[in-house]
Amino acid sequence: MPRRALLIVNSNSRSGAAQCERAVAVLKSHGIEPVHRECETREDLSPLIAAHAGEVDCVVVGGGDGTLNAAALGVIEAGLPLGILPLGTANDLARTLDIPFDLDGAAEVIAAGRMRKIDLGLVNGHPFFNVASIGLSAELAQKLTSDIKRRFGRLGYALVALKVLAQARPFRATIIGETEAVHVRTLQIAVGNGRYYGGGNAVEKDAAIDDEHLDLYSLEFNRAWKLALMARSFRNGAHGAWREVRAVRAKEFDIRTRIPRPVNADGEIVTHTPAHFTIRPSAVTVFAP
Repeated sequence: MPRRALLIVNSNSRSGAAQCERAVAVLKSHGIEPVHRECETREDLSPLIAAHAGEVDCVVVGGGDGTLNAAALGVIEAGLPLGILPLGTANDLARTLDIPFDLDGAAEVIAAGRMRKIDLGLVNGHPFFNVASIGLSAELAQKLTSDIKRRFGRLGYALVALKVLAQARPFRATIIGETEAVHVRTLQIAVGNGRYYGGGNAVEKDAAIDDEHLDLYSLEFNRAWKLALMARSFRNGAHGAWREVRAVRAKEFDIRTRIPRPVNADGEIVTHTPAHFTIRPSAVTVFAP
C-alpha cells in the first residue's frame, strides 16, 4: 500500500478548489498522506512530477483525461505508479481501467495497491492513453474551450458537437500502415490505444489498453449525419462492420494530409499532420482494481 502520494488536481476545472480539498480528505481517510502541489499549465505537469520523484511512493492525479495525458511522461520518468481520481468530464481512462467514478471508490483502489502495466500511445512524440484523432474530434477539441467545459460540463460537449457536425466536410489523407498505403476521403481518422474515448464510445470491440497494438478507424462517408445511424455501433466498438468505416490494427501508422491538420490526443490539440503514431507497451504502471 502506498503511504505518501504526490497529489495533483486540475485547478482549472469547474470546482477545482473544492475537488482538491475532497481529494486530500479521502486519501487521508484511506491511510495515504497526500503531498499536494499546484500546477498551472499542462506543460509543467510532467516536469513537476519528475522533480518530486524521490519524495513519494506514487503519483495521484485528480482530473480528466487531458490532465492524465499531461502527466504520462512525468510518471514514466519518475518511475512511479499512477493513481487516478476521475474528476473530469469523460473519464475514459478510468472507464477503461474499471476505476470507480466516485472519489472514495477510486481512493480505495489506490490504497489496495494492486498495480497493472498499460500501454501508452505516441503521436509525433506526444502521449495518449485513449485516442488520438484527425478530423471531427480535433475540430471539437478546438471549439470546446475551457470556459465552455466549466459552464456546461457534459452538455457543452453535445452543444459543440452539433455545431461541428453541421459544418463537417470530408478531407483527403494517406494512411500508411505496416503493409500498405491507402488514399482516403474521410471525416475522421482515429487511432486508439485504450478501449474507451468520447465519454464511453469503444475504439474497437476487442480493444484493450495492454494489448500492445493500436486500432485505427477512418470514417469514409460524405455526410456527418450518418454518424447518428451508427451511434450504437460506436458505443460497443462494432463500427468496423460498416462498409464506410475502414478499420486497421497495427503497432504504428503514418497519416499524411495535403495541408497540416490538427491532431487531438485525449481531448487536447498537441501536434499537426504529418503524424506518426506508435506504441510503448507496458510503459505506465497504474493502480487498478
